[in-house]
Amino acid sequence: MAGLTARLCRERAAADGLGSNGNAVKYLQQDYEALKRRCLQTGTLFKDEEFPACPSALGYRDLGPYSFKTQGIVWKRPTELCANPQFIIGGATRTDVCQGELGDCWLLAAIASLTLNPDILFRVVPKAQSFQKDYAGIFHFQFWQYGEWVDVVVDDRLPTKNGKLLFVHSEEGNEFWSALLEKAYAKLNGSYEALAGGSTVEGFEDFTGGISESYELRRAPSNLYQIIQKALRAGSLLGCSIDITTTAEIEAITSLKLVKGHAYSITGAEEVYYRGRPEKLVRLRNPWGEVEWTGSWSDNAPEWNYVDPKQKQALDKQVDDGEFWMAFSDFQRQFSRLEICNLTPDTLTSNKVNKWDLTLFNGQWRRGSSAGGCQNYQATYWTNPQFKIRLDEPDDDHAGGANEPCCTILVGLMQKNRRRQKRMGEGLLSIGYSLYQIPPELENSTDVHAGRAFFARHQPAARTDPYVNLREVSSRMTLPRGHYLIVPSTFEPYKNGEFCLRVFAEKQVKSQTMNDEVSAKPYEPHVDNKDIDDEFKTLFQKLSGEDCEVTATELQRILNRVLAKRKDVKSDGFNINTCREMISLLDTDGTGTLGLVEFKTLWMKIQKYLAIYKKVDSDYSGTIDSHEMQNALREAGFRLNDEVQHSIVARYACSTKLTIDFDGFVACMIRLETLFKVFHLLDKDKNGVIQISLPEWLCCTLI
Repeated sequence: MAGLTARLCRERAAADGLGSNGNAVKYLQQDYEALKRRCLQTGTLFKDEEFPACPSALGYRDLGPYSFKTQGIVWKRPTELCANPQFIIGGATRTDVCQGELGDCWLLAAIASLTLNPDILFRVVPKAQSFQKDYAGIFHFQFWQYGEWVDVVVDDRLPTKNGKLLFVHSEEGNEFWSALLEKAYAKLNGSYEALAGGSTVEGFEDFTGGISESYELRRAPSNLYQIIQKALRAGSLLGCSIDITTTAEIEAITSLKLVKGHAYSITGAEEVYYRGRPEKLVRLRNPWGEVEWTGSWSDNAPEWNYVDPKQKQALDKQVDDGEFWMAFSDFQRQFSRLEICNLTPDTLTSNKVNKWDLTLFNGQWRRGSSAGGCQNYQATYWTNPQFKIRLDEPDDDHAGGANEPCCTILVGLMQKNRRRQKRMGEGLLSIGYSLYQIPPELENSTDVHAGRAFFARHQPAARTDPYVNLREVSSRMTLPRGHYLIVPSTFEPYKNGEFCLRVFAEKQVKSQTMNDEVSAKPYEPHVDNKDIDDEFKTLFQKLSGEDCEVTATELQRILNRVLAKRKDVKSDGFNINTCREMISLLDTDGTGTLGLVEFKTLWMKIQKYLAIYKKVDSDYSGTIDSHEMQNALREAGFRLNDEVQHSIVARYACSTKLTIDFDGFVACMIRLETLFKVFHLLDKDKNGVIQISLPEWLCCTLI
């Protein structure tokens, strides 16, 4: 209950702009400005109780409290390590990021790449932080986390051994921004050890909020040059590298002065006319060095003598030291891999770039309700979360024909918080998604979760293949205009997890979470005294006694006696609370008991629910599993979203077998009827929103 309430509060805050680039969420409710002000007023240095300088911050296994690697570690502030500590000296540079005794080189590469783009760097590393002016032992950094920006506060106590920093450090020796950034990221992920092993792309995304795509240049699509040009126009970050086969090749220089195993950035892509024909060129930057390409189209190559002087001069003006041009064909031959980090609209500061349109969905896979697994599991696949997008506007330079203009989208599926869960033994799930084109006759079914029959008849228009255990899987696709359904899933069913699904599009996308509608049209039998036959009246008089009213205790005895005779359904018997709720639902005169008409109405409801229960019990086991429960709810007239489905499984399904006995099923139906009835009574304006006082809330929830 508390977790659901907290999530609802977060969703409402996000709707008001919290978590955006300009209004970051305060991680663990720690307010940097307020904490710093308090320290300055009291003359004390900040000590972070949320991430204390103790063994638990280091790790849980290799860096656990009893590991030899953590022996002799002392936490010290920079003021204790050198005479004149500085936050940043002369601007942040690559040499500020040197690896220590932690396997997080992937993170260091991402941090080092940040130094190439000051706008993005200072989004992550806020300015006006210092060891001199208003120093209070407190610093803060900002990271993107699954759709929102968070502000993370740390103190400046850093792990040291023999008087030297244990992890990330600067060549300068007295510069500490990178070490404190690493500490903030470790806090966000639970410990320093949680950072061991990863992908540079993961760091890039957490520093920018972007979505990444990767291309092996030997197998690149035919329109890769167009992709690069569009990415540059959209302000994306582009990097490339040459693969190595042995550690000895790291930083090895080829005969044409390219460095292996080294990150280059792509800063331009232009076409020139060379000897009367177009030639595709790309501009690269070697961020750390004077070593530059010496092949065709390098700085003083003869090819430039055959280019229009005005065009050559214009391109020369765009090249800084360390940058060089090369033919796109040479680029594809010489380099192994291209990675593009496409930035979100709120990360980009320039108004000149062609920004992507971003759509973000948050969702959960929950064992027993929405963790349906991949298409191999036909019985449960349809229960996965589903999201609908509508592509109306084609690209400005679409690849389709005149009769079939196309739309480019990037779809990324990212699983949440798995790095934090490493200490509990939880690894990354194998994830993927499929995208289905919705046929015209179903386009107007805007709020109906597609069922098993839909997926039996339709094949995906696009999909990720194979399922992989990465934090994010993403792919670029070009699709005809139309309506599409995206189904994200784990490979195997019954795997719990949270995710965010992002759709980047060149044009605006209309979107919707399927099954959003919450409504009820339960079976309501119309019973009149004269419609009840004499046999039923005689039976009722016998069961109810002299007062001709059935109490909760009597109702429990009656129903369980009937249930005990049935061999086609399994049940532990109705409990007294369920019987009280049945009476509460149907007690029209407020006596706390059921009269003849009320009892007949309840009896007809139970008969209806029995028929539904048996219909969805596909294996005739006498119980229904939690996925069959979704069909049963539909049959009973209830349309519920994923959150409500999760709550039903948590409350009514067996925690091990995920099965629901008949008494639990009826209890759920009666509970839902009661809740809908109370809500509609309080919804005076019939607008789907109620205002309720605390006493009213307590009365409703205590029914």
